[in-house]
Parts: sequence; structure tokens; C-alpha cells
Amino acid sequence: MSTRPQQDQPDAGDQARGRRETSDERADRRWGELMQEIRVAQTGVQILFGFLLTVVFTPRFSDLSTTDTTIYIITVSLGAAATGALIGPVSFHRIVAGRRIKPQAVVWASRLTFLGLLLLLATLTSALLLVLRVATHDDYVPWLVSGLVLWYLLCWYVLPLWVRRRYTNGDDR
Repeated sequence: MSTRPQQDQPDAGDQARGRRETSDERADRRWGELMQEIRVAQTGVQILFGFLLTVVFTPRFSDLSTTDTTIYIITVSLGAAATGALIGPVSFHRIVAGRRIKPQAVVWASRLTFLGLLLLLATLTSALLLVLRVATHDDYVPWLVSGLVLWYLLCWYVLPLWVRRRYTNGDDR
């Protein structure tokens, strides 16, 4: 008879698939994976946000139309929100560390990350719209941006969801 609490026993489903980890070990693994994913997204959103912040100080900024200025303000706001959501899991972890709630922290940090990726998609969409409007002034810009957004959706959501559905039984471990 084991002296470990039931929650620390390896999950039978995990054992059948070859992974022998306790719920705490699973939470540690999932946290590490999440942090690696966030590092990639954080870097991209922070660089984009940094560049967006400098635009207002360029000489051409005052030449933007009211519509383009509005798109810029929306883009910067979305970039700030994406940055907050993608950095949020780090702060979240720091605040709840040592409280023995890592499985719950992983779930909430994953939700913040997903929200951050949605906001990053919106930021990229808005930034592309602004840059291409200013660069070309052509009527095809919304169509081009729409095509790129569809590409992002395919790469970021449709393909992973299709693979998840096709190759798993719905278990999200």
C-alpha cells in the first residue's frame, strides 16, 4: 500500500500511454511547456509593440488621415492588451507560487496565453491594415489583409484544432 496521497499517484490513462507522472509532475511539465510557448509570443509582441510606440514620434505621423490615426490608436491599444495578456502568466506564477495550486495556475495561465494570442492576431491585423493603407492607398488592401488573417487563423487555430481532433481522443493532457 502506497503512503502517497491519491492525487500524487500516476494517472492510469497516462500509464497506458507510457507517461508516468503525478498530477503535480504533469502540472510542472505543462507549466514548462507553456513558458516556452509564451517566450516566443512575448518576444514578438514586445518588439511589435515597441515599434508601434515609436511611430507617433516620426515626422509622417502628423500627415496621417483621421482614419489612419484611429487605426493606429486601436493598434497600439491592442498591442498593449496583447502584451499584458502574454506577460500575465509570469506575474500570475509569481503571485501564486508556493501555494500548491499549480494545476489551477496552469489552466488560468493557458487562458491568458490564448487570449494574448487572440489579441496578437488583432494587433497584427490592425497593424497590417495601417501599414498597407499608408504604403499603397489602394482598394485591395482590405482584401490582402483579410487573406493574411485567414492565413494566421489557418496556422494558429484551424490546423492545430484539426490535428487535435484527428489524432486524439479529446484528452487535453
